[in-house]
Formats: sequence, structure tokens, C-alpha cells
Amino acid sequence: MHEFKDIKKILVIKLRHIGDVLLSVPVFRTLRGTFPDAHISVLVNAGTEDVLNGNPLIDEIISFDRKIKDMHPPKKYLNELLFLNGIRSKRFNMIVDLNGGDRPAIISFLSGARYRLGNSPVYSGFWRKYLYTHLAERDLLKHTILQNLDVIKEFGKKKKKPIVDIFIPEDAQKFAEKVFAGYGIKESDTVVHVHPTSRWFFKCGKDEYMAEVIKQLIEKGIKVVVTSSADEREMDKAKKILSLVNLRLLDLCGKTSIKHLAAVAKMSNLFIGVDSMPMHIAAAVNTPVIALFGPTGAYNWGPWDNHSSESRVRSLEFRNPYSKRNGIQTFGRHTVIQRDWECVPCGASGCNFTKISRCLEEITPQEIIEIAMHKLKETGKTS
Repeated sequence: MHEFKDIKKILVIKLRHIGDVLLSVPVFRTLRGTFPDAHISVLVNAGTEDVLNGNPLIDEIISFDRKIKDMHPPKKYLNELLFLNGIRSKRFNMIVDLNGGDRPAIISFLSGARYRLGNSPVYSGFWRKYLYTHLAERDLLKHTILQNLDVIKEFGKKKKKPIVDIFIPEDAQKFAEKVFAGYGIKESDTVVHVHPTSRWFFKCGKDEYMAEVIKQLIEKGIKVVVTSSADEREMDKAKKILSLVNLRLLDLCGKTSIKHLAAVAKMSNLFIGVDSMPMHIAAAVNTPVIALFGPTGAYNWGPWDNHSSESRVRSLEFRNPYSKRNGIQTFGRHTVIQRDWECVPCGASGCNFTKISRCLEEITPQEIIEIAMHKLKETGKTS
């Protein structure tokens, strides 16, 4: 194992979507455990910061404005240089690139850091490997969390449990408590949080089927909370689903921030949704998850179970908890429902790139309800 000396300032790079950023948390836990006195910063895309705000493992969050990419020369190059100069001026000793890609590789190299850790390129951009001092072989069949931890394996990824968590501030907790109370939800009630949408419609199931799931839950005496982002297209999809339900439920579509969403998920007994950021948030607050998967692989993106991960680390030495290519799989308290078809997962944006995934649209309400009732029974929260 390489000896890393004089590590006082560390920068972790994760220029991805919100869910991807959340799944980087185990890396910060390992870094803090290995370098307890270091100043740990993270570079993320603007708009994704909130998922890490309040995390005691992180000292500084640096935002990258993605609008720079769309600027025209010379304004674009000027802003790129100013940003790089700002990173270099912070004098980081170590860069941990969890991102991959050209921009993070160049940022790492030009940062002036003595140690630059990243993943070895797989399909293209092989020139990037010369910009790092330490490279991890990337296993694309591993869960994203385990791929992230592989980048820092040089100083022992087993030192800390691979736990994903999110800080919920008091105001967000009070928001959830207020809306639950306003709707008449009591502590003794069974609550299911349903987030049926995604910004990527090819990750969504059939509207009629999602509506039927919600209807059956309500008819069983379960309180249902439905959320969606404030994106106009997502809101339209969510509203269509609610119109098909036509029963009383708690409609929070477009009304929650990331931290509000976390508080709502935490106060619920079960989360039902698709492969999306809210699914990862629900898992991070230790709420049992039923996740509907289609074109994407659960082996990369399945909901992470914090309680089971410790025993898996000891007994399986970080083997992937979602070991099958597809099908129904359970990791701890979480279950992924996915068709076991030969073409699944395909990684495409819908069948023949139509934005509609037949493998998702054919997951029936009864399949979801059966698993949901089983999970609620396990937690002692059946109505």
C-alpha cells in the first residue's frame, strides 16, 4: 500500500447528478477516518449541493456552473481558466476523481496536487490515465458505491462502513411533520411514500399501473404520500397518475426540496419509486424501498442498504449486493423489481429509443402490492 504523506487538503470531484453525488458519501467517511485532520472539499455541479449540505464529513462544497459549457469563445475559455485558477489556488494535496471524463481529469492534473487518484479509462480517453498518479481498475459490473471506493483502495476501503446518509435540518423535519399532521396522519398510521416519476420517462412505469398501486394501498387503509419534482413534464405525469387514482391522498408533487423529500421519506414506512434520486434518498434515511428498474442495472444503481452493508463488508469483502444481471433482487430491506428478459438492462432510452421501456410498463400492480404488503408486515406496519 502506498504511503500518502502530508495530506492536509483533499478535493473530491463528482460532477454528476444528485443521486450520483449522494452515493459518494462512503468515500468521505473513509477519507475522514484515514485523514481525520485534513480539510476535505468536494466539487459538484451547481444544483446538486443540497444533498451534501450539513454533512459533517465535508468542510467545503465547491460548485461548478454548468452554464460555462454552453458559453461561446472567448468567454467560455476565460471562465474555464478562472475556475481552474481558483482550484489551483486552494493548494490541494490530493485529488480524488470519482467522476471520470475529460474535464475532471484536466482539473485533477492542473490542480497541482501531489496525489491524483482516479479510475482507469475503459472505452475511450485513454490519454487521461497519464494525468493521475494512482489509477483503479474500473469494474463496470460493480455497484457505483463500490466503484467509488475502489478509487481510494490505496489506503484501505475497509476502514469505515460504506454507509450512505443525508443530513436533515430541523426546518425540513418540521415541514414533514406539519404536512403529515395537516393531512391527519398519526404516528400509528401506516404511510407509504410513492415517487412515480423521473426526469427520464424511459425509467418510469405505466401511469395506469402506478395509479392502481396507489389505489390498492389506499383501499387497504394505508396513508399514501405522492411526490414529484417541480419539473413541468414530471408534474404533468404525476398529475395524470393522481387523476386516475381519484382518491384522497397527500399530494406533495412539486412542493419538496431535497431535504424536505428526505424528511418525508424518513417519516414513511415504505418507499415505492423508480431508479431515481428520491429512491437513493429513501434508502439513505433507512426507509425500506421497492424500486422499479428497467433499462438500467441494479448491479450499478440499486438502493443501498446501510444495515446490511456492514455484514456484507465482513463476509463478502465488498462483493456486489445485486449480483444478478436482472430479475427481482433484495438487498437487506430493499427490493428491486426488474424483468428477467435477455435484453434487460439495455442502457437505452426506451425500446428502440422511444422513451418507453416495455420491461417497466409490464411490471404489474399486483407484483408491487404483494412485495409492499410483505415488507410492511415485516416492519409491523400493516393496516
